[in-house]
Amino acid sequence: MRARRLLLDAFDGEFGDEDWEHCLGGVHLLALEGGRLVGHAAVVPRRLWLNDVPVDVGYVEGVAVDPSLQRQGIGLRLMHHVNHVIRRDHELGALATGEWEFYERTGWERWTGGTHVRTGEGTRPTPEDDDAVMLLRWGDSMGLPLSGHLVCTMRSGDVW
Repeated sequence: MRARRLLLDAFDGEFGDEDWEHCLGGVHLLALEGGRLVGHAAVVPRRLWLNDVPVDVGYVEGVAVDPSLQRQGIGLRLMHHVNHVIRRDHELGALATGEWEFYERTGWERWTGGTHVRTGEGTRPTPEDDDAVMLLRWGDSMGLPLSGHLVCTMRSGDVW
C-alpha cells in the first residue's frame, strides 16, 4: 500500500481505484532511498493493434516520484529500468501522458496518428487521446510507424 500512497501524493489525490487497477498484473519497479519508497512505475501487458496488426505491448502505468524529491533524476532512472523491462518482455512500449519531454529524454516518441478503442459495439475513435500516446521502439520495432490507427481494448476508467 505504500506504492498506492505514493501515487496519491504524487498525483495530488487524483489517483483513483481504476488508476490503481491499471497498474496491476505486470511488473512494478520501485525506487528506494534509505529503505523508503520514493518512486514507482508499472509495466503491464496489453494487446494493441497498430494499423490492424496485433502487437504485444508493455504499457506503462503509475509513474510517480515522491513530490519532495522530484526533478532529482529518480524518475529518469526508473524509466531506464522500465525501458529495459519492455525491451526484454514485449514487442513495443506504449503509454499515455501530457509530459512528453520527460519521456522523450529516455527514447519515447509521440504517436502522431489517431487513437481508437474496441468496445462491444465496435471500434470508436478516442480523439481526446490522440496527442497523449507515446511509443518506445527499438530494433525491429523501429520499422513500425508512428502514425495511422492505434487501437486498444476497452477497460474501466481511462482507456489509454
